[in-house]
Amino acid sequence: MKWLPFPLSKWAYQQPLSPCDAFRVKRRAERQIMRGIGVALLFLGALLTATGYGATFLLTEHFRNLGGSEIETGRVLAGAMVGTFVGVPLIGWVGARFGGARLAAIGSVLVAAGYLLLAGITSLSSAIVIAGFMVGCGWGMFYLAAPIAVSERVSDLDRGFWFTRFGAFQMAGIGGGPALALLFVNMFGLSTTSLFRLLALACLCAAACLWAFELTTPRPARTLAAGTRASKDWVRSIIPLAGTRAIYPILMVGTGACVFTGMLTFQSSLVRDSGLDASLYFTTYALVVVVARFTLAPAINRADGNRMSVLLLILMSAGVLTYFAIGYGAPVQVVSGILLGLGYGLVYTVIQTQVVNDAPDAHRTGALTWFVMSYFVGIFGFPAIGGWLIVHWGTQAFLAVVLACALIELALALVRNRSRASNDDAALTAPRP
Repeated sequence: MKWLPFPLSKWAYQQPLSPCDAFRVKRRAERQIMRGIGVALLFLGALLTATGYGATFLLTEHFRNLGGSEIETGRVLAGAMVGTFVGVPLIGWVGARFGGARLAAIGSVLVAAGYLLLAGITSLSSAIVIAGFMVGCGWGMFYLAAPIAVSERVSDLDRGFWFTRFGAFQMAGIGGGPALALLFVNMFGLSTTSLFRLLALACLCAAACLWAFELTTPRPARTLAAGTRASKDWVRSIIPLAGTRAIYPILMVGTGACVFTGMLTFQSSLVRDSGLDASLYFTTYALVVVVARFTLAPAINRADGNRMSVLLLILMSAGVLTYFAIGYGAPVQVVSGILLGLGYGLVYTVIQTQVVNDAPDAHRTGALTWFVMSYFVGIFGFPAIGGWLIVHWGTQAFLAVVLACALIELALALVRNRSRASNDDAALTAPRP
């Protein structure tokens, strides 16, 4: 008997779904997972935790109140880098088993504990490094576990969309947090010690939101089994990843992180004695990133990611170059913040999507883990060098090194595109069997 083209009643034969229709049904079911109160909890948790991390940009001001300098900031962030070497691998090994959102919540609690320790320190001692370790370990856990929690609930086609939305709230906290914190310090007389306690409370609230997200937004069964197998071998995955295009985003994110942390962590030092306000840069950057990710990101997701990454990295490099003219005042701060927000703020999600989609299925957790490890080497490792440069060589030498990092990332993007073009040409000219 032939299949009827449409149902006549509940007893009628149904026409089987075509592959395209089956794909649409599957994709619609995956989109249903990321809806409702669960997504709101995820975004709020990301915003609050990122605000806690953003407060690291105020460490120099805190240590100056205790008689320190940029050197102490570098020491704390070096301890944070060591902490990420504990937190990130931990997620790589057990993330799929326990759930990314749960581990992100634990990371938020560790960030809160680190800030409470910093708030309790009344003199410069080795305890600041321990506090940095706790902040780094917690932020590292969150920074890898939260994207994994998103990635395992969406399809390849929707991953860029959700990474962009999630990243918008994350960047709003990173850039907007310091601006809001400086407002409390400068206008309401809040001490950095009281500020750190307030941030610790915000991170505890974030932990509750992230834990609730895991409970209200279950993971598909297929990701539980696949993720558990893949997470065990993330260390060895660097060998097969080195032979794919995924290695380029892994290297690029590290150099880009040096640019980002250099321009924001030492913003107060860059404008000291100039009469300018560091919060103007933070505010400009945060607003540009959030607005751009909600307005420009859809067009960027539809565009050629390879060409778009080069364009955005040119904008990022121009943002650093513009800052050499900081002597001309606040307009330079605004222009530099806009260029950095458009460049770095948008290119990050482009290369984050590339590193996942370019990696073999069996090594995607490994690719994302190495991507985050590279990011944290730049984020927390570079300030130790940057602080030394500012103290011993001055801000101009520091900016020159930051600009060099931006140009290195741009060069890596160009090499990646050339490698892709060569592979495509080889595939077209290869003899067919």
